Amino acid sequence: MLAQAGAGLGARWCTALCLAVLCVAPLCLVPFRPAAAAAPGATPPGAAAPGPAPGARPATAQATATVGTAPVRLVVLGDSLSSGYGLPHADSFEVQLAAALAAQGARVRIVDAAVSGDTSADGLARLDWVLDGLRDGSGPLAALVELGANDGLRGLPVADMRRNLAAILDRLAARHIPVLLAGMYAPPNMGPGYEQRFRAVYAALGARPGVIYEPFFLAGVARVPGLVQADGLHPNPAGVHRVVAEVLPYVQRLIARAETPTAGRTARE
Repeated sequence: MLAQAGAGLGARWCTALCLAVLCVAPLCLVPFRPAAAAAPGATPPGAAAPGPAPGARPATAQATATVGTAPVRLVVLGDSLSSGYGLPHADSFEVQLAAALAAQGARVRIVDAAVSGDTSADGLARLDWVLDGLRDGSGPLAALVELGANDGLRGLPVADMRRNLAAILDRLAARHIPVLLAGMYAPPNMGPGYEQRFRAVYAALGARPGVIYEPFFLAGVARVPGLVQADGLHPNPAGVHRVVAEVLPYVQRLIARAETPTAGRTARE
């Protein structure tokens, strides 16, 4: 879809993306934030990102009030598109997804592992810390991987992104954690060749046995007036509602697989 945009739209898309990343880059210094925390202040360029505090664990939010056996813990490993950048907490993707799952009677707890500004390399770098922090909890694990938008914005090598995403899927598979991979499109100004290689990464990884695949996380939302914020990229509350509606059937399949893990280890979606 983005590849078909005209040069004017491509330039606007690139400019909006650049502004968005410059605005959210300070959040990269906080590996995990409580769901209601405000964005920190600006950080000098080149400042090193500190590691997680000793004994710290990922933030976890209850998605439903259902009483019963331990709920599925859904790890959202993503960037600003899933972290709720620019939105009140109540309108963020994770909160709206939790509400949609609760309305369906699902027993799910959302684990906030989305950090604004993250690339696929950043997500890979902190994945083990996220999972290790959940070892002592109860309930099966599942993961939604939403990464790559910032790789495309920065024009990072597609081969590197593929290695990073593949390594994330490998580590999740090694722990028998079912995964939903959300696809992303590169900005059209990167050229048709880059865009085609970019999309091909997700198509190939999404075809892996056991991986549930949604081709485009922003389907029906990207560049649609009335569904994006002023930066032209991040969904507004109505846009998040549309994203959740599109991703919900995939997440429901993911939750079902997590609840019966042995049935999903060799199945091909």
